[in-house]
Order: sequence, then structure tokens, then C-alpha cells
Amino acid sequence: MAALAREVFGPSRRPVTVERVRGGTSKGVYRLSADDGRSAILYVWSQDEDFWRTPSAPSAVGGQGGRVSEPSGLELFEASRARFEGLGVRVPRLLLASRAGEWLPADAAVVEDLRGGTLEARLLADPEGAAPMMDRLAEALRLMSTCRAPRPGGVAEIDHGQTGESGDGGSCPGIVLQWALKDLGEAAGRVGRIAAERGAFEDALGGLHAAVRPRAGHGLIHGELGPDHVLLDDRDEPVLIDIEGASYFDVEWEHVFLKIRFGDHYERLRVDGLDERRLRFYRLAHHLSLVAGPLRLLDGDFPDRDFMTGIATQHTEAALTFLRTVG
Repeated sequence: MAALAREVFGPSRRPVTVERVRGGTSKGVYRLSADDGRSAILYVWSQDEDFWRTPSAPSAVGGQGGRVSEPSGLELFEASRARFEGLGVRVPRLLLASRAGEWLPADAAVVEDLRGGTLEARLLADPEGAAPMMDRLAEALRLMSTCRAPRPGGVAEIDHGQTGESGDGGSCPGIVLQWALKDLGEAAGRVGRIAAERGAFEDALGGLHAAVRPRAGHGLIHGELGPDHVLLDDRDEPVLIDIEGASYFDVEWEHVFLKIRFGDHYERLRVDGLDERRLRFYRLAHHLSLVAGPLRLLDGDFPDRDFMTGIATQHTEAALTFLRTVG
């Protein structure tokens, strides 16, 4: 990585450290440091860095939130970054984009190093002090919801007319039903308590889906916006990361995930006018995804195994509890 680092920091500078940064399931994340004290973050997209690509499912794709391989890649990153930046939503500044064979054997990008920590850590340490940051995140979500598309799909697909494995077509509820049934099948194959209620889950998903009314138009969503995917810059501005999965979809899908991940802090992000039937349907789908997805990761060599097991266990309980509320 020395030549790439000199391209970023300048030919007279000497790169001194390369440190793997915790996090990231579909790309490698590294911190590059130079001899003048500057640093930058390197993203590397390669099969060796993708924990979703297991021997049993090397490249299969379901859908966002229910896919075997999470949406990832330099083209998706560049398209999402351009869309967010055009809206005025803060994302990391791009310092260099590199196609495979140019500086590294794989596609890569170098972005600014944001040292303010995660919004998640700030909420834990100082919930009251984090309130202005939450309000700025709420404004970013509002801007995103105003960016509309006539059909669901990934940002690169819709904005640039690309087609690929992320293209789903159809309605958002129909797409989510497909994802949820696939996740249910995987969860039932791995968790006995889910298997015992598989028929009841299928009935619940079918009934919740049938209750949702058609809708035209879809807003821009991040797709996995937890407080760990929001970094803070030196002015405490929230910065969205892991943006490759951004898409045009029902904003309710995003808000269910926000509620799950932000918990009591979600109230500052809540918006009026969301469809309660969609919220209810998508909540069950998210719970099933958060059982199947983490267990799928554990088919490979993902390192933080206790963490993923904990997520799957938590959402197994949540899914079974939700099932008891469906009448």
C-alpha cells in the first residue's frame, strides 16, 4: 500500500503504519498514517475481505436486508456518495478512487479519516450532549426522504440506469415478502424455536403483506442506518458511512431499522405520516433478517462471533414475541 499512500499524502511523505479498523463485513477498512501525522481511511473491495461470501453461497443475492451478500463495491460507493453529497447529506470526503490493478489488486477508495468517534459512542457517553447531532441526523433523513424515484432500486441502478444483481423490481412490500420468506427459511433451518413456528410466521407475513395498500414513489434510504454507521467530524457533524447499500425504497423500511437500533433515542428521528401497516410488516421482516443474517455470517470466518450470535438470539426472541401479537 506504500505507493497508494504516497499518492494520497504526497510523494515526499513516508507512510508509517497500516492499521485494520474494526467493522465492515463486505469490505476491508484500514487506517493509513503518514510521517507528518496525517491519516486517511482505505476501503478495499475484494472477495478476501467479504465475510458474506461463504463457500456455501459464493455470490448469491436475495435483496437488501435479506441478501446473502450485502450490496458492496466501488461503483455503488461512488454512486451513493454522489447522491448524498448532492443532497447536502454529509458523507466522507473522497481522496482517491482506484480500480483493480491501478494501485492495488482490488477496487479501493481512500476517504478522510473522521476521528470524532461514532454517534453510538456519543449517545452512550453523553445522551443530552448528543441531542444536536441527532437533530442534524434527523435533518439528513428529511433531505433523503425528499429525493424520490418512481420505482425501488439501488442508487447506481436508478440514477445511472445500471442493472445488476441489486435490481429487484416490483413493489417494496412484495420485495420485502420475498426477503422475509427466504430469511424465515434460513432461520428455521438453524433455530429450532423458529422452525417450530414456521407455519405461523408464514401466515403472519402473508396477512401483514396483504394489509398494505399500493403506493407510488420511493424515498432515498441508507438501508442499514444504525448509530454505529454514523461518525462525527471535528465539528460534531454526523457523517454517514457504509453507504453502498443506499437505495430508493419505502422510508418505513429505514425507520423500522432506526427504531430497532436507536431505541429510546429514536424519538428525535421520528417523522409524521409513516404508514403503520408498512411499519408493522417491515418490523417482523427485520427481525427475521436479523436472525438469518448474523447466523449466515457465522458460516464463514467472521471474527466477532459472540456479537453476531447475540444479535441472532435477541431477534429470535423479538420475532417470537411479535408473532404472539399477530391476531
